[in-house]
Amino acid sequence: MNLLDARQAAGLLHLNVKRVQQLAREGRLPATRVGRKWLFPERELAALLGASRADDAKAAPVSGGLSARNRLAGRVSGLAFDGLMAEVRIEIGDQELVSLITRASAERLGLRVGGPAFAVIKSTDVLVATEETSG
Repeated sequence: MNLLDARQAAGLLHLNVKRVQQLAREGRLPATRVGRKWLFPERELAALLGASRADDAKAAPVSGGLSARNRLAGRVSGLAFDGLMAEVRIEIGDQELVSLITRASAERLGLRVGGPAFAVIKSTDVLVATEETSG
């Protein structure tokens, strides 16, 4: 079992370290306290994210960086084009997220059903990204 410290868990979950510690104290994250240090089972955190493997959850940041921290790894479960728009359905664990983006963006990202994608959530907006995003 691979254990992560609070900083590593925060990176995996895309949360602030203080927030991760608070969630652990509240029992909302699987964790063990050893002295003053919190330890988190990597596999269980990855399962909470809906990632099939811990590596999926630790994917490299989008090329060029991104200010949004809420990035959920998933697979494209549906893709429908209508004129200039595209409806993208991303399966994240046992949930499905739907986003409307431009057709040009979907084509530039190389989205395909079954392919990997990220739902990037910033306030009320949800953006779609892939590992190989090029400017």
